[in-house]
Amino acid sequence: MVEAAIVPALADPIVPELTVPGEDQAEIKGSHDSPEKENLLNPGATKFPEVIETTQLTYYERYRVYQDYILGDTKPSEVKDFIAEYLEKVLEPYGWQALWSNDMFEVLVEVTDVETSSHKAVVKLSEPFLYESEAYPLDAEAMESFLEAKKHLVPLQELYVVSDESGEFDQTALAIEHLRFFFLHIWRSWDEDDEDDFDYFVRCCEPRLKLYYDILEDRVPADLVAEYNRLLSQCEETYKEFVKVRENISGSDSASESELNNVSMVEGVQLCEQLEKLKYKLRVMETPFYRYVLCQDVYGFPAKQAKGLRPSGENVIHVVSNSVTITLLQSLLREKLNPDCVTQEHVLEFHSDPLLAVNACFEGDVVVICPGHYYVNGYFSIADSIQVEGYGLPDDIVLEKEGKGDAFVACTASCLKISNLKFIQHGATEGILCVRKGQAVLENCVFQCDTTGVVLRTSAKLHMKNCDLYGAKGAGLEIYPSSTCELFGNDIHHCKEGIRIKNFMEELYDVPKITMMNNLIHNHEDYGITLAKFAIHIPKKKIPFAITAQTGDTEQKENPQNNVNENNSELNSDFCEMQNVPPLLIECSSSKCEQAVVLNPSDAAECDEVITNELISTSATKRKQSRSRLNETLDAGVIDDIMSQEMFLSIVSNHFKKNGKGSFGIVYS
Repeated sequence: MVEAAIVPALADPIVPELTVPGEDQAEIKGSHDSPEKENLLNPGATKFPEVIETTQLTYYERYRVYQDYILGDTKPSEVKDFIAEYLEKVLEPYGWQALWSNDMFEVLVEVTDVETSSHKAVVKLSEPFLYESEAYPLDAEAMESFLEAKKHLVPLQELYVVSDESGEFDQTALAIEHLRFFFLHIWRSWDEDDEDDFDYFVRCCEPRLKLYYDILEDRVPADLVAEYNRLLSQCEETYKEFVKVRENISGSDSASESELNNVSMVEGVQLCEQLEKLKYKLRVMETPFYRYVLCQDVYGFPAKQAKGLRPSGENVIHVVSNSVTITLLQSLLREKLNPDCVTQEHVLEFHSDPLLAVNACFEGDVVVICPGHYYVNGYFSIADSIQVEGYGLPDDIVLEKEGKGDAFVACTASCLKISNLKFIQHGATEGILCVRKGQAVLENCVFQCDTTGVVLRTSAKLHMKNCDLYGAKGAGLEIYPSSTCELFGNDIHHCKEGIRIKNFMEELYDVPKITMMNNLIHNHEDYGITLAKFAIHIPKKKIPFAITAQTGDTEQKENPQNNVNENNSELNSDFCEMQNVPPLLIECSSSKCEQAVVLNPSDAAECDEVITNELISTSATKRKQSRSRLNETLDAGVIDDIMSQEMFLSIVSNHFKKNGKGSFGIVYS
């Protein structure tokens, strides 16, 4: 059972609040030896002297100090002793002024002694008396009485060292900053109760420090941060309850209370089990590798719930504009808000921020975004079936994401339509738009990507028409198993790879149902279309000779007109199954195995045929497997009825140009 421990109170959940306005923390140049000097954190009516600014420390500066000077290879039970030793070596014992700042007041004090074992300082009021508080107005006499009640001892974490020209107390200020940061963002009240069988810095300090700076630099999705903070608060409350039960058990020894102790023991065991589960979840989220997996799979987070219809039953048209002019209103009334488009029951609302407009939507609402350049601090999480459209050309209506980390648009709505907008993303760790479930319709949009472009998750649906997508460091479009994807007349270019179909042969999922017509896929570093499969072992004796894959591009001098009727996009299944798959050149290496299609530039339709036949052959194989399993339990008529629901891919009149490895390839990983 966990033993009792006296620990400092845990601060608020780990939400970085460093005061670095307008700067990227990764670029801040700090020094452990010479901290900067700034005015007070909260300047008010009282003119306080300057304090030494120590919050602008980089990850590596803090990492080095905690590893080399403070913690080393300490165990959890030794952490406080190691910190006390560090403070004993670094802190000036007396003779320095500091601002004593907490949630109630700020007052200027002078340190006369330091008690490093308790992480406290002995202080007295400085002259002249400088004090500021909105809620607790005190004079010098009242403040002196308050200090006497505390025996003139105040926590070192609440002291901010006043600067002087000599720089004599710079190291003192830095040492207090490391102490303050540690107990605010690294230490947990239950850490001291853990077993001493691991290195505290490696297991706890390093991953939590990394998490703090990942959050600070917007490298962690907002949903993950919110879930981590929720678990952290829940774990803290559970630990407090556990400590209370444990103290009640240890404090009652009389025989008359034995029955009550038995009940408390059961409660304590339950709380201990709950606490361990919460601690495990926190450790998983603190580990960088698992955190990356969680960011990719959006696992374990509470999804945004759809609001449904507005309680009043009204439908609202949200108009977004940086400024509303008479001319703009007249144009809207003439082209968008005329009687042919809206009814008398529609209500108009005006916004200057597109994110606020989308968040205010209920089922069936429409968001009309007027021309302008909008900077979005956050991301769009859309769970209701709404329509978001730009009023004008996409290049005139730009939504640019500020910060890093999140997907720009996350869709879980049953039907979301986005049209005539341009999205710009910088420094991201997720795709620019992710259809997690439901259906998304994208028409006439521009996507300037950073990492991955559009992501279509398992069982989700995407209809993408006349869109321009470019700049992704990964795939321009990622398609997961069991999804439905329809692509008509899109321009996907200048990415690492054009379209990536992931794990589509996995036995647990159906192949994705993909329709591609009249798309232009060009200027990618790797393949235009990549099929990602599980690795398949190919014995060397079955390969009669080595074949090196050549990279080929389907060069098109002109992009033909899109004259194919979309309504006739599905292929006849019987015809498709009878086609022969063209021979593929194979390239095998120790790290991966790829199949690349080498196309004749004069035959623009060959790539469509190769891709179609490859996916159809996979679908036929899966059909045979499913039929053999169903034969064991179902009649032939029922089997034929189920199999008739299988859909085939339609890949017609697409054009591939200047793709580094070729138009189509299969990658085993």
